[in-house]
Amino acid sequence: MKSIFTLVALCLCSTIVNATVKLPAVVGDNMVIQQNANVRLWGSAKANGDVKITTSWGATATTKADKDGKFLTTVKTEAGSYNAQSITISDKDGSVTVNNVLVGEVWFAGGQSNMEMPLKGFGGCIVKDGADEAINACQHKGIRFFTVPKLHSFEDVTDCNSSWKSTENFSDVMNFSATAWFFARSLENSLHVPVGIVVCAYGGSRVESWMPESILKNYPDIDYSKEGIQNYLPDWERALVAYKGMFHVAHQYTYKGIIFYQGCSNVGHHDDYPSRLATMVKNWRAEMNLGDIPFYYVEIAPYAYDNDNPDAISGALLREAQFKALKLIPNSAMVSTNNVALPFEVLNIHPQLKQPVGARLSYVALNKTYGYTDLCCQGPTYSGKWEAKGSEAWIKLENITHGICRNYDIQGFEVAGEDRVFYPADKAWVNWQTDEVVVSSSKVTSPVAVRYCFRNFQIGTLYGGNELPCVPFRTDNW
Repeated sequence: MKSIFTLVALCLCSTIVNATVKLPAVVGDNMVIQQNANVRLWGSAKANGDVKITTSWGATATTKADKDGKFLTTVKTEAGSYNAQSITISDKDGSVTVNNVLVGEVWFAGGQSNMEMPLKGFGGCIVKDGADEAINACQHKGIRFFTVPKLHSFEDVTDCNSSWKSTENFSDVMNFSATAWFFARSLENSLHVPVGIVVCAYGGSRVESWMPESILKNYPDIDYSKEGIQNYLPDWERALVAYKGMFHVAHQYTYKGIIFYQGCSNVGHHDDYPSRLATMVKNWRAEMNLGDIPFYYVEIAPYAYDNDNPDAISGALLREAQFKALKLIPNSAMVSTNNVALPFEVLNIHPQLKQPVGARLSYVALNKTYGYTDLCCQGPTYSGKWEAKGSEAWIKLENITHGICRNYDIQGFEVAGEDRVFYPADKAWVNWQTDEVVVSSSKVTSPVAVRYCFRNFQIGTLYGGNELPCVPFRTDNW
């Protein structure tokens, strides 16, 4: 019996036959590679030697290692399937075979702790139904995850101690990113092909954490010298080092797109966030060398920043900055999280409802990337137009092709008069003929400004198709 298990184990592991060929961890057993693409394969072999790629589906490629033994080439893939494939990379000294490879859809999942947060949750922070998801994950045999270990580095790190994980092991699944898991599960259910996710997330990281020196040198508020970075506290917000220690591990892999959940650590720095996020995306896309692949990101969730000051809006300003970034990033979309925090989570920066977040990311991907155009993927947004009619404010919304689907008990609006003091709207209703929301407060006779959920922690009840929430907004610039 022992010999049988040994044989099975050997069959599932990379086969190495007297080779000088070495592959990075991300190019390994159980990986998912992008369908209908020229996928990149790289590693090291005999210096200046010929390298040959052969695959079980018939595609081949040849290349030559450079003087340092490094090589990079591409191989053509076919349509996705659940049939296990293999890839053999060989030089004159031998070969390495990567086994149990699936062909499907591959996405890069980046960001900070709300992307990092696993199905098992964090200490004091649960993921709703996370354990049940892991228990039932064996039904999704085509989903595979590769998680880049958290690492800060001042030098480019190009490999890591990790491996592709399938859904066969409960403990592995419990450590999958919850947001990315729900995204992947939705894609697999819809597309009927395997889905691979490469997770590259570091809790607390700022957008500057994912940028190189060539960009950081243009920001006067960032000391990107080694000493400056080492002296920066808290250490998880340090610039540069997550980019160096993590992004370069897997940036050469071939992806369909990027999902991203980050922003909390940039609260208080909203003015420069849109341009810096756009710059990060531009740099990532340039280094991935896949063109303007989709970049779909998540609005930071309601949370009591600023010591729970009830009038504070620093988090709202960062959400506004995230929304502004849409105009700066080609082929992008943002999903709102306004209604996925629960009232008791006012002091919990890691809301437990990760399933709606992953699902909303999948709605965007399915609609904009995969052509499921009947699927509503965006909630209502402020059009930039409103009008005061007596004591009422009439607000024009956009992205309501599926209608405004909440026309009673609408909560979250505030109205201000000339004194610039905001009062909760005591009346809010939808004018179906013009697709406007009409709000008023008995304490404001002549409205001069309206806000919707424009506070650090404020949960609204206005939503459109698929229960996608109205994106928080303000009509003023105070």
